[in-house]
Amino acid sequence: MNTRAIDARGLARTFTPRTGEVRAVRGLDLTVEDGELVAFLGPNGAGKSTSMRLLTTLLEPTGGTATVCGHDIRTASAAVRRSIGYVGQGASAGHHQRVRDELVVQARFHGVPRREAADRAERLLADFALEGCAGRTVSTLSGGQRRRLDVAMGMVHGPRLLFLDEPSTGLDPQSRADLWQHVLRMRREHGTTVFASTHYLEEADVFAERVLVMDHGRVIADDTPAGLKAGLAGENGGSGPPPTLDDVFLHLTGRSLRESTVAAPEPTTEGTLP
Repeated sequence: MNTRAIDARGLARTFTPRTGEVRAVRGLDLTVEDGELVAFLGPNGAGKSTSMRLLTTLLEPTGGTATVCGHDIRTASAAVRRSIGYVGQGASAGHHQRVRDELVVQARFHGVPRREAADRAERLLADFALEGCAGRTVSTLSGGQRRRLDVAMGMVHGPRLLFLDEPSTGLDPQSRADLWQHVLRMRREHGTTVFASTHYLEEADVFAERVLVMDHGRVIADDTPAGLKAGLAGENGGSGPPPTLDDVFLHLTGRSLRESTVAAPEPTTEGTLP
């Protein structure tokens, strides 16, 4: 398939709460090619999660256009949802459901035949080191196990593109590294495009081939991690220690603390899309 994984032009979303109009996304121009692993960075309130919800059809845009996996987000939302996986910031699995059952049910939601859904669930349990948890209820899992289950649910239907919204937030360093190793292995094996937001900049530096930095509703930087760091080193005249991606981020977005200016409505089912 020759179409891009993501192609957005002037994509915008404005909210109108009682406190006044808020332009959460202001003309997003973005292309992502098949097979890329892109890290999507930005301060709180920059518009990252709103952008993801626009691209996954969980929010209607108020301006601009976008295609995801070749399908228009306005006119072909069902086709978009069939082509993608989405793992939101909240847990996607029901607390009182059994792990294997959640994977099978998610596959069935996507139209996977019953026997194949069961086979896929077993493969993903093995791929994400969850075999020993298959019969347990989700509420008994550790934080790392829950997030691995969330990602497995996002991949159970074999999506061409996987959106991960801060997948490792709240995990300890070992669990974060373990989660990313599972994601990277699945990407290598299946060629899945990964578009992930994170506040852990070392993750972006190590795992991403390309980094987008968003602030005030716009993308303000787009390069490889090495390219962004080299650009800052050049601005500094090469003096001092080599810059980190944290240095680049603070240079681009400033050091003032941020709070979200508006809370985008949560999807009815946070996590993967049926």
